Amino acid sequence: MILRIAMAQINSWLGDFKYNTDKIYNFINKAKAAQCDIVIFPELAIPGYPPEDLIYKKDFLRENKHYLDLIRDFSKDIGVVVGFVEEEKGKIYNSAAFIYNRRLCGVYRKMHLPNYGVFDEKRYFSSGADFKIYDFGGVKIGLDICEDIWEGGPIPEQAKAGSSIIFAINASPFHQGKMDLRMDTLKEQAKENKVYIAYTNLVGGQDELIFDGRSILIDTKGKTLVQGKAFAEDLCLYDIDPKSLPKKKVNHKKLVRIPVKRSVIEAVKEPLTIKESAKLDPAEEIYKALVLGLRDYVLKNSFKKVVLGLSGGIDSALVSALAMDALGKENVIGVFMPSQFTSGESKEDALAVANNLGINIHTISIQDIFLKYLEGLAPQFQGTTRGIAEENVQARIRGNILMALSNKFGWLVLTTGNKSEISVGYTTLYGDAAGGFAPIKDVPKTLVYELARYRNSLSRPIIPERVFSKAPTAELRENQKDQDTLPPYEVLDPILKAYIEDEKSLDKIVASGFDREVVKLTIEMVDKNEYKRRQSAPGIKITPKAFGRDRRMPITNRFKQF
Repeated sequence: MILRIAMAQINSWLGDFKYNTDKIYNFINKAKAAQCDIVIFPELAIPGYPPEDLIYKKDFLRENKHYLDLIRDFSKDIGVVVGFVEEEKGKIYNSAAFIYNRRLCGVYRKMHLPNYGVFDEKRYFSSGADFKIYDFGGVKIGLDICEDIWEGGPIPEQAKAGSSIIFAINASPFHQGKMDLRMDTLKEQAKENKVYIAYTNLVGGQDELIFDGRSILIDTKGKTLVQGKAFAEDLCLYDIDPKSLPKKKVNHKKLVRIPVKRSVIEAVKEPLTIKESAKLDPAEEIYKALVLGLRDYVLKNSFKKVVLGLSGGIDSALVSALAMDALGKENVIGVFMPSQFTSGESKEDALAVANNLGINIHTISIQDIFLKYLEGLAPQFQGTTRGIAEENVQARIRGNILMALSNKFGWLVLTTGNKSEISVGYTTLYGDAAGGFAPIKDVPKTLVYELARYRNSLSRPIIPERVFSKAPTAELRENQKDQDTLPPYEVLDPILKAYIEDEKSLDKIVASGFDREVVKLTIEMVDKNEYKRRQSAPGIKITPKAFGRDRRMPITNRFKQF
């Protein structure tokens, strides 16, 4: 006799209840076909995650309940654990339903509500206060939801009450290094409490967030028994012999017996072939995350094609590669917009990237348009020295051209700014910052080069070697280089990480080996450019602290560290 469980890591579309429910139906059918006894879905799988202020809409809550009822009615002869929004007596809960054979057997309400970083759950949900242990075919099961695992409770109490396996449903966002943190936490919890943990995670992109899947089943010794795919939907199966589970005294006041048909559990099942998931190297992991986030943002917002400025530089080359991998070459349009300051090398490199990727590229010169702007502004600019204002006019002309193409053809404009530039304000509002989505917004410049190298390693190189070796430049004036204005990126990026992600002070950053004046200048640039970041396009979070919902600084702010 065995219990075959399935962890269904699905890509829910926020607010599309029919789509999500159809997908849940599909995975229930897959689980049934694989002779599974129970299938586990992610946190808030029915409505999608995070629903944010949609929670305040009564119709949203009614739809959520309606589709939970439909899923219940679809559960003939199989157990289903699925996340949903529960409303009772004016309170709203982030809940997990335990369903079997068309019956709602119980509901668990999330106890620990995260309220840091990208999370605002205390704004929307009330905390649960109790739990039950479910006897399913002789196996004692406890339910947890995401933060409950990280915070530790109620697992110890569930284990003491007799639970031998925890079904933890999750919508755990990705950032670099997150999987290692998860593994450490799950192993510690499993070993300390002598329980198996079936950790089922959401997959897909939702605005800035990426959910990476990688559902995992861990035994009481912290050993990984099975793991789901990274950045893709998957159905992870595993056979549990109830005799192998730790024997525990059961608190019968907490116990809910589910009348499971014996024929289901005792059915002869074909042996499973378990495949181990390969560990991704850092560049591959981040690249896959960016592709998934870009694809889902475009498709979930009903776009078909994207357009971006191809400058001949490393940032636009990487973004065009990501877009091609996410959407297909026929859905990516590059636009090369030269001026009198554009070098012949930039033209050659932009065309080479487009040709290597097989994407369409249009050339639209801005030189005459720029001269017309200068002519029109001459009376007002008379007697002044040419400088940043004239440089930025060029960037804004390019932004206008891309937005015009977007308006005419319905293409989504991708911006190509990286985290290093956005951090210090080395962008032009309504110019190169203009667009609908910023795929590498959270990618430091030094990492841009690593990701581009990784992409070149996958096939014949698509980004010319010269793009890696030439000095970065905006080409808005003669012989311009980024390092005329900024510290070298090899110096800048570690300082930015220390200040933004690690929240270190000026003195602590200097003590780690950086020049005080360079650190001071960097911090000043970061602080004074919050107004630009507030107006920028959303982008994919891949670091522990990204701009936007992850880091919320006031624009009007007189606080100074030095």
